[in-house]
Amino acid sequence: MRHYQDMDIRQWPHCRNARKKDLPLAVRFADTDGVMTTLEGEVAYARGDALACGVNNECWPIGAAYFARNYVPAPGTQAGQDGRYHKKPVIVAAARMAEAFSVNTPDGALLHGGAGDWLVQYEQGHYGIVQSDIFAQSYELL
Repeated sequence: MRHYQDMDIRQWPHCRNARKKDLPLAVRFADTDGVMTTLEGEVAYARGDALACGVNNECWPIGAAYFARNYVPAPGTQAGQDGRYHKKPVIVAAARMAEAFSVNTPDGALLHGGAGDWLVQYEQGHYGIVQSDIFAQSYELL
């Protein structure tokens, strides 16, 4: 298994630009600190972080500051309250991985992906792993 850390995947020859589709996420805000089991591994979260669920009911935590910068409430949801949210349109770097791999998140979590999964770089040092079927439903390649 290959491990990646502190890299800029925009420099990789097979990297592509992608945009998250405008799909609402179900979000609740954490009342306490905790750890969530995601498809990619165990990820810690803090009180006030967003706990989001996506197109296949996969769930993951999003740090409060990152969430506030990058998500907006859907109609009928008040900012900062549990409900549905949309990610602001943004271009991300995405690379489909040929072999199993792992990557560290900014908060120190270790995420694991398999061959065919996508490594997504949201901003420098901020990565995610998206399974191939979820990537196809959630992102469009540019």
